[in-house]
Amino acid sequence: MFSVRKNLPITLMLFLQYTLWGAWYVTLGTYLGQTLQFTGTQIGLVYGTFALSAIFSPLISGVLADHLYAPRKVLASLHLLGVIFLFFIVQSETFTDVYLLIFLYALCYMPTIALTNSIAMANLDDPESDFPKVRVMGTLGWILVGWVVSFLEIEASYYPIFIALGLSLLMVLNCWWLPKEVNTSAKSSVSFKTLIGLDALMLLKERAFLTLMLASLLISIPLSFYFGFTNLFLNDIGVSYPAAKMTFGQVSEILFMLLLPVALRKFGIKWIVLAAMLAWALRYLSFSLGADNNFALLMLGILLHGICYDFFFVAGQIYVNQSAPSRLRNSAQGLLTQFTYGIGMFLGTWLSGLTVTYFTSENQYHWQPIWLVPAALSLAVAVGFYFIFPSIKNK
Repeated sequence: MFSVRKNLPITLMLFLQYTLWGAWYVTLGTYLGQTLQFTGTQIGLVYGTFALSAIFSPLISGVLADHLYAPRKVLASLHLLGVIFLFFIVQSETFTDVYLLIFLYALCYMPTIALTNSIAMANLDDPESDFPKVRVMGTLGWILVGWVVSFLEIEASYYPIFIALGLSLLMVLNCWWLPKEVNTSAKSSVSFKTLIGLDALMLLKERAFLTLMLASLLISIPLSFYFGFTNLFLNDIGVSYPAAKMTFGQVSEILFMLLLPVALRKFGIKWIVLAAMLAWALRYLSFSLGADNNFALLMLGILLHGICYDFFFVAGQIYVNQSAPSRLRNSAQGLLTQFTYGIGMFLGTWLSGLTVTYFTSENQYHWQPIWLVPAALSLAVAVGFYFIFPSIKNK
């Protein structure tokens, strides 16, 4: 049975992990554009540092946590370095300085996504059932801090970065409250092959694992359309309070997070992931058809966020935890982060920018064809996944 008291350190870890990210990531573009007067291209390059860092850093940190150091110590060290970089970010005003410092921060933060997943699952009695129960606190934290920043009207200032700095310090302290490592694998005599992450890459020999990884990469491309252009889209077509309305997506995420364990047991990983892919296609089709300010269709697209995110990314994290041997779980989660937040997001940022530029004329966005591109891509990935991924009931 799930114990709230026993799992409180894990729950607080996930709450802080996503609250400190949500504190400043969403409003960073406003701060860079309105306060520091960065150009749109410069803002895009700054956001791209998170994708670039997700390509290089998570697997390395996973190897450290799997073979050399206790995962909670790696997590604490990365967040402590992040505090230093956040402090200097608020002191910087030039594009070169801000870009470099945020890139260094991202190199510290992005690996912690995989690490927190691994630490949580390693210490939960029933990861498949219990992980969504603790992970949902990260979503609640993201919503809460977004409302706080909005209510205080500090979106265009550097104060959200200071909030993230303070929360990061709390995260460092919480790391010492986390359960001591339970991995009994040797922490010495690590081969060069292990250090460069080839052990985790060996997991790709399994057809199901490889298919899920490639599908994760591909579905992350249309995901970039949503995070990069939904707020601009809603503002452009005249929707009132678009940022507030977008938080309903996180509300639906909470609901589907709690439904996920039951759905996984009943339908299995293949049908859960397939449902998420089809939901991505439906979301973008709703945006395309609702581009004439059809509020019902727009809200449908927003509310689908729960199934889009939870039934793919969280379900994928659970599957990776089940599929990888215990000695490689941190590295495997890092590999998933590389494929999604790294390569997939990087390609998605590039493709979404090209698409929006192509369908823009005389400073007028043509949103209907823009949203049909990620809709078609999501549907194509879903069809390929259906035919290639084997039917596995409980994985």
